[in-house]
Amino acid sequence: MLLGELPLIGVVGKPNSGKTTFWNSATGGNAKTSPIPFTTIEPNEGVAFVTRPCVEKEFNVTCNPRSGLCIEGIRHIPIKLLDVAGLVPDAWKGRGLGNQFLDHLRQAEVLLHIIDASGRFDADGNDLGRVGAWDPINDVKFLENEISRWLWQIIKRDWERFSRRVEVEKRDLVEVLAIRLSGLAVTEEHIKKAIELTDLNPEKPTLWSDDDLLRFAINLRKVRMPIVIVANKVDIPKARENVDRMKEAGIECIPASALAELILIKLTEKGAIRYIRGSNSFEVLNPNLLSNKEKKALEMIEEILDIYGSTGVQKAINTAVFDVTKMIVVYPVADEKNLTDKQGRVLPDAILVRQGTTLEELAGMIHSDFAKTLLYGINARTKRKLPKNYVLKDNDVIRLVVAAR
Repeated sequence: MLLGELPLIGVVGKPNSGKTTFWNSATGGNAKTSPIPFTTIEPNEGVAFVTRPCVEKEFNVTCNPRSGLCIEGIRHIPIKLLDVAGLVPDAWKGRGLGNQFLDHLRQAEVLLHIIDASGRFDADGNDLGRVGAWDPINDVKFLENEISRWLWQIIKRDWERFSRRVEVEKRDLVEVLAIRLSGLAVTEEHIKKAIELTDLNPEKPTLWSDDDLLRFAINLRKVRMPIVIVANKVDIPKARENVDRMKEAGIECIPASALAELILIKLTEKGAIRYIRGSNSFEVLNPNLLSNKEKKALEMIEEILDIYGSTGVQKAINTAVFDVTKMIVVYPVADEKNLTDKQGRVLPDAILVRQGTTLEELAGMIHSDFAKTLLYGINARTKRKLPKNYVLKDNDVIRLVVAAR
């Protein structure tokens, strides 16, 4: 991932799960929402943020971000959020918007599966007329199955001829399969891990059965496109009961109310309240700007914050980026003493990189020439030199020293 290429998170779920409201609340967008299934047809792409405490407090400075924000010491780092059309059972066969939906997810690094925890809508997103009429536990496995079978369908296409050719020509299955699946952003590392998890022999792919290929696709989905389950609509009491049931059933999920987050963001923009994304409270600044309906909504939101500690929206995004895709934050600077870039901006960039990224790889992300001319780095905390193969740590503040040209 090059500097400027933001991590992409897919927002998925069946129709009427609240995923577009989630997307709107996270991005500040105004995508259309409706109780009619397939209101979202073309995907909505926007910029959201992951949030982390900024290192400015540690260094006793005030940062000047070039992108994103820093609000009261909380750094808001941009990522891309993609809201796609609702997924229905047998989408992998083309039902609903099927393959169109799945194709939009090709470049997503992780998926947020938004579930209607209130249980009001069936598998196709049709309104059953009352909350609790549908068991949201049914929605958890179906989406994983749809994406796995979509991958399976792609992998098994012409598998007999493909696998025979690999064996006859004595080629590396991992290498050629990575090339074949490169359009899905599948790497050799993904394939190696999936083969290990499936316990298959990569030297004899002609012996892989259809069932083997399906198990391989399931494991490839897990390593290539992990899923975070978001139990949405906890502003409805029945949804809270269902969240407890899901957890009792061993289903890990993040309770959330995208509606509550959206209200808080809108009222903050209006100047009526003060609220920082992901926090466990808000402050009313001007009650005269609040309607009776908005005051009642804030009472409901206070209850959610008391129970869950947040609306869950920011927590879901942070979990996807930091806990699942294992990203860390680094701060490159041009002057390690003043923590500035060449224009004098303090801590201008907070960059997301994967755990295990080296100093040399970071240089290549910033500029292709930097990787070629990098001499060493300097740790802004210790002022010590760092070799090119130094593995970056979370919250590193580093100056890259390159050869003059």
